[in-house]
Amino acid sequence: MQHILFFVLLIISLPTFAQSVTISGQARDASRKTPLAFVTVTLHRAADSSLVAGTVSGDDGRFSIPAPQTGNYLLKLTVLGYATAWEQILAGRLSNFLDLGHIDLAETAGQLKEVTVTGKQADGLNAKMDKQTYSMSANVARAGGSVLEAMANLPGVTVTQEGKVQLRGNDKVMVLIDGQQTALTGYGGQASLGNISASAIEKIEIINNPSARYDANGNAGIVNIIFKKEKKEGWNGKLGMNAGLGALWEKEPNFPGIRPQYRATPKINPSVSLNYRKNRVNLFFQGDNLYTHTLNKNEFTDRFYANGDTIRQQLKRNRRTNVTTGKAGADWFVDDRNTLTVSGLYSREKILDDGDQPFFDNQLKNRHRLWQFLEDEIKITATASLQWQRLFPQAGRKLQVTANYTFHREDEQYFFTNINPTFTGVDSFKLLSDEHVADISIDYVHPLKFGRAEGGFKFRRRYIPTNMRFIPGLNSPLDTTAGGWADYSETIPAIYGNYILEREKWELEAGLRVEAVQIEYDVNPSHRTYKSDGYSYTQPFPTVRIAYKPAADARFSFFYNRRVDRPNEVDIRIFPKYDDAEIIKVGNPGLRPQFTDNFELGYTKNWAATSLYAAAFHKSINATITRIASTVPGSTLIYNIFQNAGRSFNTGLEANVSRQFGKAQMSLYATGYKNVIRPFSVVNQYPEPHTFSAEREELISGNVKLNGNFRLPGKTDVQVTAVWMAPDIIPQGRIYGRFYVDAGMKKTFNGGRSELTLNATDLAGTLRIKRKVDGDGFHYTSTDYYETQVIRAGYAWKF
Repeated sequence: MQHILFFVLLIISLPTFAQSVTISGQARDASRKTPLAFVTVTLHRAADSSLVAGTVSGDDGRFSIPAPQTGNYLLKLTVLGYATAWEQILAGRLSNFLDLGHIDLAETAGQLKEVTVTGKQADGLNAKMDKQTYSMSANVARAGGSVLEAMANLPGVTVTQEGKVQLRGNDKVMVLIDGQQTALTGYGGQASLGNISASAIEKIEIINNPSARYDANGNAGIVNIIFKKEKKEGWNGKLGMNAGLGALWEKEPNFPGIRPQYRATPKINPSVSLNYRKNRVNLFFQGDNLYTHTLNKNEFTDRFYANGDTIRQQLKRNRRTNVTTGKAGADWFVDDRNTLTVSGLYSREKILDDGDQPFFDNQLKNRHRLWQFLEDEIKITATASLQWQRLFPQAGRKLQVTANYTFHREDEQYFFTNINPTFTGVDSFKLLSDEHVADISIDYVHPLKFGRAEGGFKFRRRYIPTNMRFIPGLNSPLDTTAGGWADYSETIPAIYGNYILEREKWELEAGLRVEAVQIEYDVNPSHRTYKSDGYSYTQPFPTVRIAYKPAADARFSFFYNRRVDRPNEVDIRIFPKYDDAEIIKVGNPGLRPQFTDNFELGYTKNWAATSLYAAAFHKSINATITRIASTVPGSTLIYNIFQNAGRSFNTGLEANVSRQFGKAQMSLYATGYKNVIRPFSVVNQYPEPHTFSAEREELISGNVKLNGNFRLPGKTDVQVTAVWMAPDIIPQGRIYGRFYVDAGMKKTFNGGRSELTLNATDLAGTLRIKRKVDGDGFHYTSTDYYETQVIRAGYAWKF
């Protein structure tokens, strides 16, 4: 309890900003309905009629005028020979463009109603309360690491032992790069976030309640990663270098007879961002190299079986990673209305894993065997994108057409040495998987007087041929009959529409997305267990948001959306994976999508130096996708296989409070939720059919994140972050509580063009992952003492 109270003292600060709204329309003659040119258009504050901005209509009678911030305004139109016309305007926070349509000037002026000024301070939470935005430059305590490491300290985000991002305890998160899905981060799921350098990223958006404009997958929400990009005239850019050391001490010593753990692991990350703008052409480039040594895993597991057998094991992985990423492109401003953007992204990831896994008896006296492996993997991702944007004379009305192609190669080899008391076997396998994805989308936005309408179409074709080849050695434990080829194909056309209405006290957003999905998974006929499979569906995915504003600085919002999580290709992949020799992961081609109904009620309130956001949420999930651990008679091997486990529920509360104290800002985020998994029974087909049944599981969990940001003399910023995560349920078991403290410092100088950073993660070395799993006839506990303490220093120069 003392730890909990201590953590209730720090989270990422939420910046304040004002929003500009462009107001447009067309002046006409009231009787002839013809455009009026050279009409003087002025914008006045409703409270005191003070002049804010002015313009003149063009030959076609059209005009655009900016409102500098949200609030109530009066629009005045005057021209010689016509009576003055007035319009009441609410410049809200949901649309950057308002279209007043036709304004007819006649000989009498309209009567004005009494109006009041509205507006409120904005923060990291956007006006619709469906998205939060965090700048990477403000994340001082995690500067210089990967995107995955940086996200671990964001409000509402947790990172699992497997490197998965969770939102409110749920890992069904869709990850986008610049608003698009790519193979670099996964289609429909998430991948490789630990291999994207945070130095390349401008900001991260957390979207808990996506609109119909987004793909329907990801019931937990969306993470949108925005790469850096400038459009300033001439040359500009940024050079940076970060370096660090991890695994500063040995948390837990090795079992006898295996190779040493990595110590003092180096981290090197040079980066460059360049832009050149001249006339109608803007060129941009972002590149970085992330080279790391990491004690990626150091998990100690004790397995206990109903027959009295006990097996103690350690799985240690020393990892070397080198990731080179480059993104480049050009914007061509053809004219004032049309822009073409061509861009490409290339990433090459090289992984070398040296693994040791000894298996002992209960007393650590007799070693049954030692399983050593080398993983040699190369991942290559290349994307090409072409985008055309058309702006219409009516301000804010635009058409955007985007075409993307992605190629992703996974070239993976494992070399095993199976050391037994009486023999030593040498085994290996090679996996090659090529992913081809083509997308085309059309999006249209039409501003209205009190909001906007959106609509669009998207078509995706995805094809992944995969081949696994086993090369067995002496007395090989590999299941060589489970290799061969498997081809995955996906075809998804989708259409959507969205309508937004904003009035003085109420807001409404309603949308509908319809997706038609066809999945085919062809399996080589010689596979010992699995056969070709697939599924299809055509389903609607509605979204609704209703907001009520009782005051200028307060808002209630209700959300409902329906979403789907389709199995990822690796979730149905038919090949067993042996990075853990006796807890083996296998896919399941019979896996089907899970559908989720999401409900949320949110409230936000702002005071002079304090902001509050609170929400209650509920998720009802049908055909829950989860891994099931089971054994087969006569074997101690455990098989982890994805299954649809029936219905589950996630219900909870969250709150985020931020308070400014002079030059210090303190932020506290807390969430508590109840996870429920109903009783279920499934049949695992691999390696032979066997039934698994589970009773109802439920647990109340959550996390607390406390963040302090302090501005010191000499343009020095200090950040301290404390995170506590409560115990939570996992399939067939639970994960225990954990906590850690991070700290960082940033100093800017040279007129803000240079900055130095220094930070350290898990200062007290308290972060470790402990789990307990209960199966049919067995149970096991595991604790992972993987690398969590890293010290980094960095320098960046802007020009």
